[in-house]
Amino acid sequence: MKKIFSIIIISALAAGMAFTASAEEQEKEMKKGWSFGVLPTATFSADNGFQAGAFGDVYYYGDGSTYPDPLHKISWEGSYFTKSQRMRLYLAYDSKYLIPGMRVNASVTYMNDPLYSFWGFNGPAAFDSGVSKSFTSVEYPLWGNRTFNPNINYYGMSRQMLRVLANFQGRITDNLNWAAGVNFWNWTLADMRDPAVDANKDGNKTNYSHDLTLLNKYKAIGAIKPEEAGGGMSVELNAGFVFDTRDIEAAPNKGIWAEAYLNGAPYAGNPANGSYSPYLKACVYFRHYISIPIHIPAGDPVFAYRLAWQQTIAGETPFYMIQNNPLLVQRNMISEGFGSSNTIRGLRENRILAEGMAWANTELRVKLVNFKLFNQYFYVALNPFFDAGIITKAYRADVLNKVIEDTALLGIDGYTGGSTIYNPDNLKKLIYSGGLGLKLAMNQNFIVSAELAKCFTPGLDAGLWIGIGINYQF
Repeated sequence: MKKIFSIIIISALAAGMAFTASAEEQEKEMKKGWSFGVLPTATFSADNGFQAGAFGDVYYYGDGSTYPDPLHKISWEGSYFTKSQRMRLYLAYDSKYLIPGMRVNASVTYMNDPLYSFWGFNGPAAFDSGVSKSFTSVEYPLWGNRTFNPNINYYGMSRQMLRVLANFQGRITDNLNWAAGVNFWNWTLADMRDPAVDANKDGNKTNYSHDLTLLNKYKAIGAIKPEEAGGGMSVELNAGFVFDTRDIEAAPNKGIWAEAYLNGAPYAGNPANGSYSPYLKACVYFRHYISIPIHIPAGDPVFAYRLAWQQTIAGETPFYMIQNNPLLVQRNMISEGFGSSNTIRGLRENRILAEGMAWANTELRVKLVNFKLFNQYFYVALNPFFDAGIITKAYRADVLNKVIEDTALLGIDGYTGGSTIYNPDNLKKLIYSGGLGLKLAMNQNFIVSAELAKCFTPGLDAGLWIGIGINYQF
């Protein structure tokens, strides 16, 4: 994907020499009618491997009077990942003009993860990073290792997810909106499934050992309850307020975007066993975009930052919902975290699972060049960034604290060097990372993003993390 992305950038820059357009010209000329952005999903990540498929956005600007904001936006993706064997299907719709005075954001998502990774609860506390290098090494020798007999994928499990959501916003004043919505989730969880090795032919031990997994250790000690271990359903309702003064939604040059809302599930459980676990979360996000008047021809640089806090304030989130990161407006297909591209870059996907988390993202967005090509406006930008976060409320720490001294519940003897599966001394460690991003934007809305990041917190390092997708993170 890095080669593909480089080809796109080089071709665009070459064309830009002949079709240069100033930032002021882009803003003055209206875009009308339909606009399409389609790209192959030829990406790569340490978690999921190579991705094959396609994704894109469809914009409708009408007579152009709302440009650069579209009247209607449709996003879609269909893809498959070679390493995790994840399949993703996604369709989303977003509009501030479908219903007068109201914004509508709706989507349907299906994911099948036969080789999903479960890293334990409470991030840095999920293992004793001071004892063994096995858990902290970039190579993760216990993650999908077929050299042992039996094969070991200590962090492996499988899951299937169906999500249907509809969120609405209505005007209170010029910049203040009310917000409300409903989300339906259905999860199926199980041991990992790997068709490449699960066949036990001729008595050869080619299959993974499902007994030697962190998932089943958590089940054994009661950190994962029996009634939720196989998955369940959740019907979430959210309600709150949105304050928005951004000049452009996709990549603001100035303004504030703040949200405060409650997200709760009056019903969350598994109908098959009659379990029931309601919960209520508080979510606060503050994003600020500050234009720096340096007056670069392609456009003034922008300093952008986000301060965020999310925490369960009533009840307890069931295991199959703990990774959810509730959002009123979906900018990307996946709203899970913490870790990967949604929250703190440089970490493994869903590396931090906790009931409460506070984090900050800061970045400088610098437009290098803009140009006109095939009657479309483009710009290229860099965004150096720094992310940091901390756990504000642990998840089921009482259960985990009771078993840390039990030698039977250590990591796999002979493979982990005696490392424990939980160390509460690491719970409040600061999680932080830094990196650099490269953006290619079309018509100020369709933005291809490539980012490199490095986590500096011991035990959470994922090596040189690569994230390739669409949109700025916030």
